[in-house]
Amino acid sequence: MTAVTGAGAGTGAKGTRYDRRMFALMNRPEGAALHATASRRRIVVGAHVLLTVASVAAWNLVVFGERQVWALVVTLALLLPWCFATGVINSATRGLLELRGRVLDERQLAERDRARARAHRLTSGLLLAAALGVGAAGWLGDVRVEGLIAPVLIAVLVAHWLMPLWVAGLMVRDDPADTSVDD
Repeated sequence: MTAVTGAGAGTGAKGTRYDRRMFALMNRPEGAALHATASRRRIVVGAHVLLTVASVAAWNLVVFGERQVWALVVTLALLLPWCFATGVINSATRGLLELRGRVLDERQLAERDRARARAHRLTSGLLLAAALGVGAAGWLGDVRVEGLIAPVLIAVLVAHWLMPLWVAGLMVRDDPADTSVDD
């Protein structure tokens, strides 16, 4: 994926005021240094995955566990860094998954479709692993499957929701280097 910030995408007459505002927001240059290289994007996506896992685990403890207050505090404390990392990934992808299809050009639509297809394959594997894991825990262990189903389903649902963002964040290519030379 390469960045398009020119007049082609998002600035045409087919976009509403909301579309133009979201396009401008997703293409702001202020945070570009946070996702300028592939290694930085991998770090941000990895941090986002870890923040998501920690948040879902803490939330599952709040809802399905012993309703510990500390788990709720952890969930709330992780929310702000999680939102920041989400914003960095959205900025890196130039809003590929957040912008409406009518705002994107053909290349961006194809990139979004590739990211979604790859994410779908990964999520399908994750769902299979979760189903096998819950089944194995019930079959081989002394674990009540009924107690595992809801937390595992929530974890897989969150992964299904966020996997396209993670995949798109990892698929972004570096912007071409500025090779113009001032005389």
